[in-house]
Amino acid sequence: MRRGLLLFYFIIIVGAIFIFRLFYIQIIDDEYRISPLNNSAVRVNYDYPERGYVFDRNGVLLAANQPSYDIMVIPREIKDLDTLELCNLIKIDISEFVKKIEKSKIYSPYLPSVFLSQITKDEYAYIQEKMYKFKGFYIQSRSQREYMVNSAANVLGYISEVNDDLIQKNPYYQSGELIGAQGIEKQYEEILRGKKGMKFIQKDRFNREIGSYREGTFDSLPEPGSDITLTIDIALQQYGEKLMQNKRGGIVAIDPKTGEILTLISMPTYNPNLMVGKERSKNSVKLFGDKFNMPMYDRSLQAQYPPGSPFKIVNALVGLQEGVITPETSFYCYHGYQYGSSSKAFMACHCGVVNYPIKLNMAIYKSCNAYFANVYKRTIDKYKSPSKGIDAWSAHMHSFGLGDFLGYDLPIGRRGHIPNSEYYNKNYKNGNWRSTATISNAIGQGEVLTTPIQLANLTATIANKGYYYTPHILKKITDKPFTDFNQKKVTTIDTKHFEPIIDGMFQVFEIGTARYSRIETIQMCGKTGTAENFKRINGRKVQFEDHSIFIAFAPKDNPKIAIAIFVENGGFGATIAAPIASLMIEKYLTGEVLRTAMEQGMIDKSLEYQYQKQLFSLTSFEKTTK
Repeated sequence: MRRGLLLFYFIIIVGAIFIFRLFYIQIIDDEYRISPLNNSAVRVNYDYPERGYVFDRNGVLLAANQPSYDIMVIPREIKDLDTLELCNLIKIDISEFVKKIEKSKIYSPYLPSVFLSQITKDEYAYIQEKMYKFKGFYIQSRSQREYMVNSAANVLGYISEVNDDLIQKNPYYQSGELIGAQGIEKQYEEILRGKKGMKFIQKDRFNREIGSYREGTFDSLPEPGSDITLTIDIALQQYGEKLMQNKRGGIVAIDPKTGEILTLISMPTYNPNLMVGKERSKNSVKLFGDKFNMPMYDRSLQAQYPPGSPFKIVNALVGLQEGVITPETSFYCYHGYQYGSSSKAFMACHCGVVNYPIKLNMAIYKSCNAYFANVYKRTIDKYKSPSKGIDAWSAHMHSFGLGDFLGYDLPIGRRGHIPNSEYYNKNYKNGNWRSTATISNAIGQGEVLTTPIQLANLTATIANKGYYYTPHILKKITDKPFTDFNQKKVTTIDTKHFEPIIDGMFQVFEIGTARYSRIETIQMCGKTGTAENFKRINGRKVQFEDHSIFIAFAPKDNPKIAIAIFVENGGFGATIAAPIASLMIEKYLTGEVLRTAMEQGMIDKSLEYQYQKQLFSLTSFEKTTK
C-alpha cells in the first residue's frame, strides 16, 4: 500500500517538473523561440578572424596572413545554373563540379559550405564581377597563412581543412573551415584561431534576403587570434638546418635555465609554404609520399635512436649515487671488456688505454667501454637479484625524463625505451638472466632508445647539476609570459655527483675525443657518441653505417645552451656531430662563426651516398631473401 502511494507521488512530482519546464521554455524564456540558429528563414554569414601572428624569441615574424577568398555554396538555393559557364569561370571540369556539389549536399542542403577554397586576390577580382549570375553561390573572404621563413616547418606545422569526424566532435567548425594540423598551429589552435563573427540575414517566403535579422541583435564581430612568441631562435634554427643539409637526423638545443627550446631541427625538411593555398593537397601527397627522405617525419621528436656513449655519463651518475664507485675508482681495459667465457662475450673498446688504471675522468674523455661496463655491472649486482637491480637502475634513468614522454607542448613524440625487469623477464624464459645479459645498456646500446629531445634534456639536466624544466616551445601569448613550465623536476642523483662528470665532459673538448672541435674562447662540456645501426630485414639483423651522436653544453660554469645531435649514418661522433654542435654553440653565444673552414666543411659534407647505398642494400637484400 505504501509502495503504491510512493509511486503515485513520484509520478505526480515528475509530471509537475515537466509541465513547469515546458511552460518556462514556451512562455517565459524566448531563447529557443527567437534564436536565429533555430530559424530556417535565417541565413548565417560567418566573418572569419585573422589568425594570430607567430614570432621567434627575438621578435622575428615567422607566420602572418594574406587575404584569401572561398567560393561558398548553399545547394538548396541553386537555381537556373549555367554549369558550363561557372566551370569555365573558376577553371574546373564538370566531373569535379558534380563531386563538389554532392559533397556539399551531404554536409547540408540548407547550410553554406566551401565549394572552392583559397582563390587568390586576382582570381577574386575577376570572378566577383560575374557571381551575380550564379544563384546559390557567393564569395566569402578570409585570411590565409603565410610563412615568412623557409625554415622550422616541423615547429610551425600547417593548417588544413577540417574533416567530417572533427565537425561532429566540435560544433565550432563548419565544413570547409581550416584548423591547425601540425606543430604549434595544432598545439595552440584555440589561441591562434580567434573567434569568428556571425551575421544573421532574414529571408522572406520566396527565400529572398530582406535584411538583417532582428536589426542585428544577434550579430557578432570576429575576435582576432592572439599573437604568440616562440622560444625558438630562428637564426640558430636556420644555421643548424644549413649545416645539416644533405644529411638526416635531429638537433635539439635547450636553454638549461628555463627549458626553452632554442632549436628543433629535423632533416630533411620542407618549405612550410608548400602546405598553404590551393596546391596544399597536391604538395601534401608528395611530401607524405616521400618514403625515402620522409620530410614530414619529425626526427627531433619521433626518431628513436640508441644514445651511444653519451649514455655512459648517466650510468656513471647512477654508479656514484648507488655508491658502487667514486671518482677515484679505477678499472683496467684490455682492448675491451670480457663478460663471459665465450669469445663472443667480449665488448670491444677503442679508448687506447691498455694495462693502465682508468679513473672516471679519463673514462669520460677517452670514452672507455670497459670502465662503464664495470660500473653498470656493479650497479645491477649490488642488489639481491638482477630484477631488483635493473628496476633501481631504471628508476634513476626515468628521473632524467628518459623512457617516457617529457610533457613538452608539441602534439607528437615518442617515449624512447628504458628497460626494466618486466621487460627482461618476458624476453628470458623463467627470468633466467643476469647483469651481463644486459651489459650493452652500459654504453647506450642494447635495449636503450632515446629521442633527440630526450638527450638534449638530459644534457640540460647535467648542466643544471640534477634538475630540469620541461622543454617547451611557447614563450609568450601576446605580451603575457607563458608560465606553465616553470616547475623544477629533480633527479634521483645528488648534486655533488655532477661535478666530476662535468669535469670529465670538459676534458672531452680539451684533450679528449672532441678536441678538434674545441673553441678557444668558450669553455664547453660534451660527450661524443657512435651508435651501431642495425636494421632487421626479413628476420635477419643487418648492420649499416653507424650514427654520429654528440651532446654538449656551454659555457661550463654558467650554461646558456644545451644541445644534442643525431646524424644518421654519420660515423664517429667526433667526425660530424661534434663539429656541428660546437659551430652552433659558437653561433648562439657569440653571434658569429670564426672557424669558417670547419663551417664550410660541414655545409659541404653530404651523406646522400650513404643513404642511397643503404636503400640499395635494403632493396637488394629483400629481393634475395624472398
